[in-house]
Amino acid sequence: MDMRSFRDTAAFLADNIGNVTSRKRIASGLTSAGTRTTAATVGNYLDILIDNYLFFKAGRYDLQGRECLATLEKYYLGDLGSRFWLLGKAQGDIGHRIENAVYLELLRRYRKVSIGKLGTAEVDFVALGDSGPEYFQVAQTVLPDETREREFRPLRSIADNYPKTVLALDRVGVGDYDGIKQKNIIDWLLEEDR
Repeated sequence: MDMRSFRDTAAFLADNIGNVTSRKRIASGLTSAGTRTTAATVGNYLDILIDNYLFFKAGRYDLQGRECLATLEKYYLGDLGSRFWLLGKAQGDIGHRIENAVYLELLRRYRKVSIGKLGTAEVDFVALGDSGPEYFQVAQTVLPDETREREFRPLRSIADNYPKTVLALDRVGVGDYDGIKQKNIIDWLLEEDR
């Protein structure tokens, strides 16, 4: 195993938390940055990283066809502290880090967690529990009108009555909006188990 290529694959994933990606895209990104590798090699590295709980893979779920999709998944760190080790002090967008934290908490609370695809829109998380799916959008803030609309739009498009929640760091604006709950992420993380 080429340790530089392996570490660069892990760093690429850590830098792209919350972004839809594929083995081919990772290999192309690494090759253009000077680390020559193939999609097959990246696939082997991903298997090792996932098998050792360094990363988790969230597959895509088509909300219209009600089926799992085989490509373009997201990867989340098993321990956000390792992001500092892989990327150094320039850790990037806090939005990606809070999305990772929410993903890990959803894994703890639910049987299965996927990312939702609804036409061209995306639902950050579809969490499957004993009483059916629950849908979650995660944002650093939803105070700007355009951000609020972007985060609420996919949830409004889902034609069922299962719970829908927008999680943000905002303490202003929490409440219920036409059946979609907006909650503060910290408060949600501290909720007692249901």
